Amino acid sequence: VMTKILFSAFWVLMINVPFSSIKNATPQSMPQQGIEGYVYRVSGNQMPSPDRKLSPPKGIKTTLYIYQLTNISQVIRQGQSAFYSLIKTKLISKIETDANGYFKISIEPGRYSLFTKKDELFFANWFDKDNNIAPAEVHPGKMTKVEFTVDYDAVY
Repeated sequence: VMTKILFSAFWVLMINVPFSSIKNATPQSMPQQGIEGYVYRVSGNQMPSPDRKLSPPKGIKTTLYIYQLTNISQVIRQGQSAFYSLIKTKLISKIETDANGYFKISIEPGRYSLFTKKDELFFANWFDKDNNIAPAEVHPGKMTKVEFTVDYDAVY
């Protein structure tokens, strides 16, 4: 009889302990860190004009490539353009955006560079003061917000 009671108590504990820890976990207590935002497409004449109102950029479905922080000296650049045929730093991850251009990816704290592609060439068109390409910094427990504009067909 004592063995039966101990065996029953053992199974009650084995079943309830894992569920009690899941039950107490809330979305707020789960660490979320990474990068989220939108990739927008801008093309055509973007010159200001009193006769024409510019339409807001549209989100696009594309792949966003996340590399270790990449300096202009660590790529093979196509002339003076924002296109690169080779990135010499490590690819950390890549993510598909949805039809509205939205993406969200969990990633370790650190500094990264973001790229999209046009055909076989990588594209990114902004730099920080140290010539790091399209930088994004992820802090522990935080989501870094990013807006990436693909504007190689735009005229300003």
